[in-house]
Amino acid sequence: MEINIVRFDMALGHQKPENIIHRENGCPFCHPETLTDIIAREEEFIFLRNKYNVLDDADQFVLVEAATCDIDTPDYPPGHLARLLRFSLRQWRLLENSGKYTAVIFFKNHGHLSGGTMRHPHMQIVGFRHINPRLLLDRDSFQGIPVVERDGVLLNAATHPRVGFGEFNIIAPPDKIETFASLLQTTVGFIRDRFPKSQNSYNLFFYHLDEKLAVKALPRFPTSPLLIGYDIRLFPSNFEKSIAMLKKRCLSL
Repeated sequence: MEINIVRFDMALGHQKPENIIHRENGCPFCHPETLTDIIAREEEFIFLRNKYNVLDDADQFVLVEAATCDIDTPDYPPGHLARLLRFSLRQWRLLENSGKYTAVIFFKNHGHLSGGTMRHPHMQIVGFRHINPRLLLDRDSFQGIPVVERDGVLLNAATHPRVGFGEFNIIAPPDKIETFASLLQTTVGFIRDRFPKSQNSYNLFFYHLDEKLAVKALPRFPTSPLLIGYDIRLFPSNFEKSIAMLKKRCLSL
């Protein structure tokens, strides 16, 4: 079976700052005047090279989403997330079109169970020079039970999850960013409220799905040993109840 393997620089990784658990540690993103290697800025959004490029044969970038640590996706004021997504998607496309990489991925970690280390809201873009892009997209994982469809944007609950325990997909035409952002913000808020045991940890993974933009949103828990050892994904018995609750929340907007 073909897989992508990338070397991780452990020595540099140990130098990365962390303030999710140790909240007393400082936050460089709260002091943008100290940041270096800034590539683009717009409003509060800052796109820059990651100071801790721990992945071999890759270029890592950070996208700062807001000015302060004490806010996240569900709390953004109207229009903020749509503007952020337009800015982010533009940077993603520029890297994809640069000709430097075989694949460029775009994702968000939030909370210590997500793989994140910084509390300040941010996303990441990574350009890989030699990985196989075919292996990055699992089309089956976007199959799901429809929750709501609005303006051609579909929100579904994944029936073929990548990890398990409650994953949601949003699939949208590229010109429907406002609706995409609205459903994404609602879904992340639902994940945060519905899965408190995840301690507010979640991931967002963005993809190109044919001619559409897709995102997979999922709460994060300690990873199941059945997944790690045997690739068995667990489907929650109360998922239908969660779907109904999320649908009610979306329809109330």
